[in-house]
Amino acid sequence: MAMVAERAGVAAGTIYRYFESKDALIMGTYADLEGRLLKKVKEDFPEQGTVREKFHHLARVLVTQWISSPVQFRFLEQFHNSPYGAARRREKMLDGNKDICAGIFAEGLEQKLIKELPLPMLFALFFGPLVYVSRDHILGFFTLDGALLNQAIDSCWSAVKR
Repeated sequence: MAMVAERAGVAAGTIYRYFESKDALIMGTYADLEGRLLKKVKEDFPEQGTVREKFHHLARVLVTQWISSPVQFRFLEQFHNSPYGAARRREKMLDGNKDICAGIFAEGLEQKLIKELPLPMLFALFFGPLVYVSRDHILGFFTLDGALLNQAIDSCWSAVKR
């Protein structure tokens, strides 16, 4: 908390006026970043589009946002690999009505377009490669241009489609 206060240019006690604990700060930061991502995803979301179009839109927005904000991406990645993130992922997968990705998978399963795999596996096949592709772009292993991003998204789609 001392580092956060120093970086913010405030006294450590000031942070506790807004967040009751380090846990609350972490959860609040995550909620803020998730809200920003969700807002971007909802922009031009193809509500009446096909499952594939929705899948592609979500993937493109996420990767574009992640690679444009490497520090935020690193926080999100660390969060999702922590006990906080495991609990949050579990919550999102159990309530598909509140999660866009789970909703896309539910629609795809209903239409028999998506493989009948456990939802956590579908999430892994979708998010896992996109996270690695984003991270490797940020690390400079390759340049993720539009064509390469489309190939990556198509590969993720191929992994989950029937």
